Amino acid sequence: MDDFKLKNGSGRLCCGGCGRQNNKLNTYDWLADIPGNAEEQDMVEVQFKNTRKGYYKNSNGLHLEKGDIVAVEASPGHDIGTVTLTGRLVPLQMRKANLKPDAEIRRIYRKVKPVDMEKYEEAKSREHDTMIRSRKIAESLGLQMKIGDVEYQGDGNKAIFYYIADERVDFRQLIKVLAETFRVRIEMKQIGARQEAGRIGGIGPCGRELCCATWMTNFVSVSTSAARFQDISLNPQKLAGQCAKLKCCLNYEVDAYVECQKRLPSKEITLETLDNMYYYFKADILKGTITYSTDKSFLANEVTISARRAFEVLNMNKRGEKPEKLDDEFSGRESQRSKDLLEQESLTRFDKTKGGKNRKKKQKGQASQNNASAAPVEAGNGQTPEAPKEKENKGPQGRNNRPQRPKGNPAPAAPQAPVAENAGNAPQAKAGQESRPNRNGRRNFRRNNEGNKRPERNTNTDVQA
Repeated sequence: MDDFKLKNGSGRLCCGGCGRQNNKLNTYDWLADIPGNAEEQDMVEVQFKNTRKGYYKNSNGLHLEKGDIVAVEASPGHDIGTVTLTGRLVPLQMRKANLKPDAEIRRIYRKVKPVDMEKYEEAKSREHDTMIRSRKIAESLGLQMKIGDVEYQGDGNKAIFYYIADERVDFRQLIKVLAETFRVRIEMKQIGARQEAGRIGGIGPCGRELCCATWMTNFVSVSTSAARFQDISLNPQKLAGQCAKLKCCLNYEVDAYVECQKRLPSKEITLETLDNMYYYFKADILKGTITYSTDKSFLANEVTISARRAFEVLNMNKRGEKPEKLDDEFSGRESQRSKDLLEQESLTRFDKTKGGKNRKKKQKGQASQNNASAAPVEAGNGQTPEAPKEKENKGPQGRNNRPQRPKGNPAPAAPQAPVAENAGNAPQAKAGQESRPNRNGRRNFRRNNEGNKRPERNTNTDVQA
């Protein structure tokens, strides 16, 4: 046992209880590190292909550990299997497997020899071809059955055919043909769809290995009522597992849902208030809240109340009283949900927040729209607002597209029409300067070449014709 112990800071961890992870129905031996555990019981659990297990007696007193390959008694000949459990947990597993105390218990012969392994590997290499040929033979005989797997015995003298059939099948003729074809002893075993999925194995929609391949041995019938109790949509694609049957996990929590549903009022009960009559729409069974609607067919004027409030209103209706509101008391004392302070469950916790540039652009765009809409239009005076100037492109292309100023003295400017008095209190320009708007909306003055003063443009002024 010293080879299976790992040292850490606090002590030792025993790895003898762990088995091979590719084994189906693997059991962790949490008593493996107890001294003398394997010698206290002479019963040993041996696993064969996929989910087939057997319990054998270590009559020869062999020192066996988890993972040893042994040759066990079979009829006829011997079989080859792997030790998966020893010690005190074996009787508990036998009780779980419903093994009768008066059942015949076979014994372990020895640990395997190289000759035994050669025969074993040769027999295993023929399993796939045997399964394909047996399917064709069953189809030629017109039998409504599916051969799902073939398992050869360790010495190659016997083959077990696992098949699935919805009805009873008379395979007496099939056994004769198979025995003549493969020259071995034939044994037929009927299994269900769930057992076939456990033998094949796989990953479920939850991301874990299938329950029927890891720990489940007794399969209980599953009905759609389990989905109704849990308010699960009756979608066949979501309710069915890889075996094309209803998922076994539907029965795991159905008892808790049935117990919680007893604390809620019936779905047929309607609640009356002074204004409306409310009908049951949906319920959160585990949270204990019910959503009512004023219409039976669709959600209208939804009100979510607790089960206690629903019973209070129900008792008031029985006494002939009607409350003003359905959620009168529940709205003031809603249960506060626990917050994730570390935000470990948030899917967007690593996303970068957008910078303030887009926000500033939106604010500038809204401000320009507000200024444009604030300009008055007076049709009687013949005044029309000027169109807003397009924003000058400050990029490299925009700079190249600007009109260049002439280097020499330009021609004298044409005389301009007199301008009426300014409507607002606009700043007056000095002589030889022209007004030019800057970013803040103010007017800057600049001298022109002739030294004349150019009047200031204002959208609120009246232009004389």
